[in-house]
Amino acid sequence: MSTTPSTSSFDYFLDEEHEALRSTVEDFAHRVVAPRAAAIDEAGEFPYDLVSGMAAMGLFGLPFPESYGGMGGDYFALCLAIEELARVDSSVAITLEAAVSLGAMPVFRFGTEEQRATWLPQLTSGSALAAFGLTEPDGGTDAGATRTRAVLTDGAWRIDGTKAFITNAGTDITSLVTVTAVTGQLEADADGRAGSSPRKEISSFLVPVPRAGLTVAKPYSKVGWHASDTREISLAGVEVPAENLLGERGRGFANFLSILDEGRIAIAALAVGLAQGCVDESIAYATSRRAFGSAIGSFQAIQFKIADMAVRAHTARLAYHDAAARMLAGKPFKKQAAMAKLYASEIAVTNAREATQIHGGYGFMNEAAVARFWRDSKILEIGEGTSEVQRMLIARELGLPGA
Repeated sequence: MSTTPSTSSFDYFLDEEHEALRSTVEDFAHRVVAPRAAAIDEAGEFPYDLVSGMAAMGLFGLPFPESYGGMGGDYFALCLAIEELARVDSSVAITLEAAVSLGAMPVFRFGTEEQRATWLPQLTSGSALAAFGLTEPDGGTDAGATRTRAVLTDGAWRIDGTKAFITNAGTDITSLVTVTAVTGQLEADADGRAGSSPRKEISSFLVPVPRAGLTVAKPYSKVGWHASDTREISLAGVEVPAENLLGERGRGFANFLSILDEGRIAIAALAVGLAQGCVDESIAYATSRRAFGSAIGSFQAIQFKIADMAVRAHTARLAYHDAAARMLAGKPFKKQAAMAKLYASEIAVTNAREATQIHGGYGFMNEAAVARFWRDSKILEIGEGTSEVQRMLIARELGLPGA
């Protein structure tokens, strides 16, 4: 599967292979996922059957080499699949996004060859899921304030701590959680800044599931993403072999931040999918719903709302395509990923609000797709870096003083 066009051309027409994938996932989303979306949302039911369907299509292996059971594609292909799924259901889309970009990708990026050979085949096949344990109850955005600790004794790491808001942490097919933990202290900053003090040495680890001492809490009661598995996990004296260190010791936090840079492109794609779904639903409703003797879509007020929604979705799509193209071309993409995630998440919330307004009272009923989109949209401004964090990153990349 070829990559996106070069960043020099900014030509966002999809090549034949990417378009074939997009079309295939679009068909699966509308034919298989959409009819189940309302029911699994209402029941808060993890969709094992839909996960199996995505696994059969190879979606969990999209950006990984065939040598690890993957499809030999690229990260952009994953984003296209996530966007199409999110057009009909964000819970299913985030299950795929978290399993691949947060779950399996750290193993692929930073794992040893033995770790890759052990874990990636089951993760790329979709027969097992991995979770990403970075956020802590007292940390939130301050991910560097890690309290979880790991101590190496007699050839094994003993890990103690708690991780919060972890996607795919407690499903029946969860087999792995990657976690960050403090493993020591680093010297004060070399620049000798006033007040500088020793910094935490943070490393990351592969923790198989189940594991003695690992407790997975019951699912959170959430505003949205009802069919996505999200839980807190506690580690009380969890022991893993020394070789379960993931990546270089002391590089765990930096490595996980790089995973989040990539993940922001995927979250932007998910947000674009939700925003486009709002356009789709609004067009259908405005065409069929009649008031004052005419379809409401004939009223300029409604036309302008939907036109603005379509412009937002299109612009956000170009933003994440740009970030993905830069990433795959090996060019700096941190700023573009933050821009894409910031803009796409905020316009998703706006489109969801406007789509609900267009639907009127029906939009406030939970059986309406736009009601689910409205509830699902807010987390996009929070997860994988809040809107405020994205603005900080953009300001820093622009070289602004103090950023």
